[in-house]
Amino acid sequence: MTPFRVLGAAVILFASLGIPEASARTPYDGYWSVVIYTQRGTCQPAYRSGVSIVNGHVRGGGGAANVYGRVNRRGSVSVVVRTGAQSARGSGRLGRRAGSGRWSGSGPAGRCSGRWVAQRR
Repeated sequence: MTPFRVLGAAVILFASLGIPEASARTPYDGYWSVVIYTQRGTCQPAYRSGVSIVNGHVRGGGGAANVYGRVNRRGSVSVVVRTGAQSARGSGRLGRRAGSGRWSGSGPAGRCSGRWVAQRR
């Protein structure tokens, strides 16, 4: 798996950037399928990954990436992903069944950005 592929897959794993902490089960907890689309840069054009949300904290993506994520009670999502010299940030909104947002990342090969969509499983 290329570093930007890991980065792109993990970018939807939502990290806290000023979003209130979730301390109890949220309406968004469960398993989600996420597709990341690259719209600018040389990253992989599209990638699908599964994630789970537990008490508002996002888990998944796997591999060497460090993923920090959170979704608040209103569905606002934010993520930070780091792997080696690469990093990415993403944000968006989840509904009860689906969600979407934007992401951007950078590393030795340059910058990439795009959008993501999610479906509850």
